[in-house]
Parts: sequence; C-alpha cells; structure tokens
Amino acid sequence: MADMPTDVKNRRSLPQRRDGNQKSCGPLQFATELRSDQVGRVAEVFAALGDPVRLRIYWMIAATDEICSCSLEAPLGRSQSTVSHHTSKLAQAGLIEGERRGRWTWWRVVPSVAEEFGLRGILDPSH
Repeated sequence: MADMPTDVKNRRSLPQRRDGNQKSCGPLQFATELRSDQVGRVAEVFAALGDPVRLRIYWMIAATDEICSCSLEAPLGRSQSTVSHHTSKLAQAGLIEGERRGRWTWWRVVPSVAEEFGLRGILDPSH
C-alpha cells in the first residue's frame, strides 16, 4: 500500500478510472458553457413533461394536428378542470398552443419547440 497515492488531507485513495488509471480531481473544463437562461428553459420544459398526465396529453396532441380539450377527458379519465390545469402548464412551457372556439380550446403542438427538444421522434405515435 506504500505506492498507492492518497489524498493527504483526507487519507483516502484517489478515484480510479475504469481503465485503472488515476482520476485527477479538480475543476472540469467543458468545450461550451450552458447559459443560465438555457438551463431555465430546459428545466421548464422537462418539468412540464415530467408529469405523467401532461406527458400523455402532449403525446395525444402530437398524435393529431389539433385536438379539442373535450377529447382529452375520457382517454385520461380526468375532469375538464384537471385537463385544463395540465394543458395550461404545457402551454406556459411553450410546448402547446391553444385556440378558443366557443366553450372549448383546441390544442396543437408548437413545432419549433418539438424540434428544439427532439420531441417529434420520441412522441411520434407511428414509432
């Protein structure tokens, strides 16, 4: 054990890489920076899609050109107010946009956001 490098301060073995070589600890260097506004945007979208009901709603909207809120209630087994709450969260995140027609709102996916986050392929019902 005499030749095993140790962290003098903590008297621990230094971490080993998978190839058996020592890892050096310290500040990491990245080729690009992730700006705080980007972090916030990604977190907002993932938070909106992180709820199973909202993910199902997004998938159903993505499966059609547009869909009426009333068509979401039965497949989800949720009330109109619950569907409204979840579609509002998706709209606030910029994932969907709605058009009010009489009593109901018709929803559609925002294509640019779906492309930006690579959601088209993931949520394409034909896959």
